[in-house]
Amino acid sequence: MQKRLFTSESVTEGHPDKLCDQISDAILDAILEKDPEAHVACEVTATTGVIHVMGEISTECYVDIDAIARGVICDIGYNTPEAGFNGKTCGVLTSIDMQSPDIAMGVNESFETKSGAADLDDRVGAGDQGMMFGYATNETPELMPLTASLAHKLAKRLAAVRKDGTLPYLRPDGKTQVTAEYVDGRVARLDAVVVSTQHSADVSLETIRRDIVKHVIRPVVPAALIDPDTKIYINPTGRFVLGGPAADSGLTGRKIIVDTYGGAGRHGGGAFSGKDPTKVDRSAAYAARYVAKNIVAAGLAERCEIQLAYAIGVAHPVSVMAETFGTGIVPDEALAEAVQKVFDLRPNAIIRELDLKKPIYRQLAAYGHMGREELGVRWERTDRVGALRKALGL
Repeated sequence: MQKRLFTSESVTEGHPDKLCDQISDAILDAILEKDPEAHVACEVTATTGVIHVMGEISTECYVDIDAIARGVICDIGYNTPEAGFNGKTCGVLTSIDMQSPDIAMGVNESFETKSGAADLDDRVGAGDQGMMFGYATNETPELMPLTASLAHKLAKRLAAVRKDGTLPYLRPDGKTQVTAEYVDGRVARLDAVVVSTQHSADVSLETIRRDIVKHVIRPVVPAALIDPDTKIYINPTGRFVLGGPAADSGLTGRKIIVDTYGGAGRHGGGAFSGKDPTKVDRSAAYAARYVAKNIVAAGLAERCEIQLAYAIGVAHPVSVMAETFGTGIVPDEALAEAVQKVFDLRPNAIIRELDLKKPIYRQLAAYGHMGREELGVRWERTDRVGALRKALGL
């Protein structure tokens, strides 16, 4: 038997980095609602008492950035002095410029257009160079890695029991982590579960640990995966009263592994939040997930990773790679060829196919952008299964 351990983490919506992601995407949503053609690259930093919104935005519409930022902060739960950060009283600074015209000229008029291409989808070039990865595995019904799926569910549950009053002493900041033991490539058990949660100063550690096991871990983690050797750590430092931006600065795009596959799949390095869909960091990563999920759903592999790569101002990807880690029923090269026949991976085609000009992004900015079937996002559909099998002659 071959044994290995693998770990993924998640964070709650009140984590300072995730707070920044949600503000960035809330601003993007507000702009797209009024101007679907806007170009947005919005980043946020957070520290004690201050939010700073910065970036490049080109649009004809107006949105109240100050009000949007404060609304997100208060909605998350930072709306009283006891939480350590208060959206009603914190400072909100803005430093916004227009998108560079040198970048815009490549997005608005692609290399292919300049070379005489007439196809509408050839006219929009990629907003930057880079590589993006998508991943899927048959470990869970949503075709996500089990450790990432459970870590997100624990973090969402932690927020839910705070907001519904089940555990009123909880505060918005928190982190979760799940370690699985794999035997011959399959999950056999959970080796460790970690939950760290911000709390009020007047609650005992004993109470926190008892309540988190009862109200957070047991409702989420399958009992069959826990055995007497499973280690459960709850607030292992013993105290977590000061949290959020008052305890640690936050920054948009600093939780990219939480946003994707918990480390099970590779990452190209580009963050998602605050970027309109002409930025392939975001749109092509969604497309790569769409491709990988359909491959696994079609029974063509147990695990699949897709890499796409782009050059700034060029519509067509410069490379498409499929990796099935020895689980594929056809060669990986044949799979990559089928992908290019079935999926149009030019930025404009991706935007249209996945309906990415709508204000859908703030809801994705916490608890992962992938595997979110409950949100009805198009990159989680498995509607290309038949076309892939046909392209491979199956």
